[in-house]
Amino acid sequence: MNGILICLIFNSFTMKQFKKEKSFTIVELLVSIFVIIILLLMALANYRSGQEALTLERAAYKLAQDIRRAQEMAMAAEEFGGQVPKGGYGVYLKKVPPPQKSYLLFADLDDSPGHKSKYDAGSDGLVETIYFESGVKIKEFIGNHLNIVFIPPDPIVSFKDNNLIDLGSTITITICLEKNETKTKTITVNKAGLIDIQ
Repeated sequence: MNGILICLIFNSFTMKQFKKEKSFTIVELLVSIFVIIILLLMALANYRSGQEALTLERAAYKLAQDIRRAQEMAMAAEEFGGQVPKGGYGVYLKKVPPPQKSYLLFADLDDSPGHKSKYDAGSDGLVETIYFESGVKIKEFIGNHLNIVFIPPDPIVSFKDNNLIDLGSTITITICLEKNETKTKTITVNKAGLIDIQ
């Protein structure tokens, strides 16, 4: 009988302690909610910044991929409109009028001296107009117009402006976010046809 009485007293004592430890005060509850709200706000701010960085990176890889695409089309001597382009395939970018949010993939059909290695809407074939994702634009490259042309069969790489001035052995194209021009990605292409993204 004493053992039962001791067990009942012990159980009643531990139940009282358990009930006291289980409850929250209103202050503890408010502090917990406040901490959760702060963590959510920090996570949302980082999520937005991460989305912008991802958008910019995707746009840089897409531009590099389209430059490679022009290179591959020239190396394969791919036909455009029933003929192999005499001047190869290229990518045409321009900075004016700003903001410039697209570029052209073209077939250089006219390789006469005044038209070779540049995009001419009247005599060249437009393969595709490619638009950057929303919020991304071209920030910088040499000059106001840039023609990156791959001339088959090797292919020879040509970097020229619309006045057919050679722009050197390496060109860099910088793209940025429209809302924050300090966030950039740079695509570099050299005469060997190597393309790098930084």
